[in-house]
Amino acid sequence: MIPDDQPPADDRLARLSDEFFQVKHTADPFSATLLGVSGFDGLVPDPSRSGSAADAAKIADIERRLAEIDPGGLNPADRINHAVLGRLAWGVRSDLEHGLWETGASADGYSSPQAMMFMSVPAASLSDAAAVDQYLRRLTALPAFVDAILDRYRAAKEDGRIPTRVGVGQAIDQLTGHLSLSLADDTLLGLRLPAGVDEGSVRARASNIVEESVRPALRRLLAGLRDELLPVARPDERVGVRFVPGGEEGYRAAVRRHTTTDLSPEEIHQIGLDCLAELRQEWAELGGRVLGTSDVGEILSRLRDDPSLRFGSAGEIVDVVTDALRRAEEARDDWFPAYDIADCVIEEINPIEAGNAALAHYRPPAGDGSRPGAHCVLTADPKERFVYEYEALAFHESTPGHHLQIASAQTLTDLPAYRRFLDAEVCGYVEGWGLYSERLADEMGLYTSDIARLGMLSFDALRACRLVVDTGMHHLGWSRRQAMEFMWDNTATTRANVRNEIDRYIAWPGQALAYMIGRREIRRLRAVAEARLGSRFDIRAFHGTVLGNGAVPLGVLDQIVAAWIDSAAA
Repeated sequence: MIPDDQPPADDRLARLSDEFFQVKHTADPFSATLLGVSGFDGLVPDPSRSGSAADAAKIADIERRLAEIDPGGLNPADRINHAVLGRLAWGVRSDLEHGLWETGASADGYSSPQAMMFMSVPAASLSDAAAVDQYLRRLTALPAFVDAILDRYRAAKEDGRIPTRVGVGQAIDQLTGHLSLSLADDTLLGLRLPAGVDEGSVRARASNIVEESVRPALRRLLAGLRDELLPVARPDERVGVRFVPGGEEGYRAAVRRHTTTDLSPEEIHQIGLDCLAELRQEWAELGGRVLGTSDVGEILSRLRDDPSLRFGSAGEIVDVVTDALRRAEEARDDWFPAYDIADCVIEEINPIEAGNAALAHYRPPAGDGSRPGAHCVLTADPKERFVYEYEALAFHESTPGHHLQIASAQTLTDLPAYRRFLDAEVCGYVEGWGLYSERLADEMGLYTSDIARLGMLSFDALRACRLVVDTGMHHLGWSRRQAMEFMWDNTATTRANVRNEIDRYIAWPGQALAYMIGRREIRRLRAVAEARLGSRFDIRAFHGTVLGNGAVPLGVLDQIVAAWIDSAAA
């Protein structure tokens, strides 16, 4: 029975939303920095098992109190919030409890704590003296954080949760690369300081912290990886998380968390195979028109082997993605409601990260407007990069993809704060929208040639392959080579990119499934709306509905779109 003095349900829900925002970003302040959330830039995570357990207990308590609130007594907006909070809280707790990252030491930016450090610390927005103080406080805390990472790997090793040889090797290479930089070029020191601070004093203090404390900790982590983990690391024949204690259960939870669905690994594996079969007809039709052959194998070979389809310089890559963003922005208002959002800029990925990096990623703008959004693009070794891939990539990462979705969500001030700043927590939606945007760009007439449209098909095939190889390795026990050969046979990308892609899936189980699963659901909902509304279907209104509540689990998106269809039909 609810006590007489219990606050109203909507007040309790609002308080739980605020509490979740604080607990989540205190537990993972590096992600808060990348998402542009202010107030957490002076903190570092606690990667220890006891730290994870404590954070999981706080989330479990939020879940318990959320379950006491009957959504039937809430207004429609709060019912959505109740559903989103429940799903996200479960996801955060599940991630903390299973701790799959400890089984896969790597250099992947989102699954490796030290790699996340290298990404997030330089991304902090130093807008005033208080922000500088937070930055220095974070630097001071980094040595203990790095030492705790190694302690966590050691504890996992004692339990038989051994990382992969390929992941440990990547982490060793990444740390070696960073430690080989001069202090002047150190990634952790490359921030722009605001006016009004003693720049010389701040830089001297920061440099001293990095040289005297942070770098020795990084060298200790490097030695531990090299001397303790590499000799016993899992071989390429057993890269899947199923080969470690608790891995099978952890993978099923990761699949549910990243897709925000209840699809099983077996179902997702088959969906991937079906998608690849469906794509073969498109390959044949477009390849016949552009390359004069309908043989899919020959099309893939021609795309890979033709030297005229490679870039000549990094500047050419930047020009292609910059122009794609410009065209998309010019066409945006014909396909979306008017949005007043932060700008998006193009940034080249640090060459030190090139060996393990995906072709691109997106970094959101700061919520306070002090930092624009950024499409971070890989330009190293341009003669190994295909000209036909980078337009689709730009539409995925910038507009109409991640930038438009994430930057517009930040403007939804009626939503609880935790819902305005979301990314990997609702991967099925976020990456599903990014992949949906690649095909939407074709509808918008944004591709400059049929060759660029072949790149769109290649990325479709890549995302379908992800469903097959991720479940193949982590659920069915495929080897690393088996996964790479499958992707090579079904896409037009390079050997180097196939390797980087597969190694990313090894390090981050389940995340690769989000793209195609999310895109399929968004397209399904659009088809339902078009069939129900007929001539009354408005693409701008549909997109406004999909984006209008920020990133949400796919089941919640279904409810939102269904309500919009009913309203529009009436």
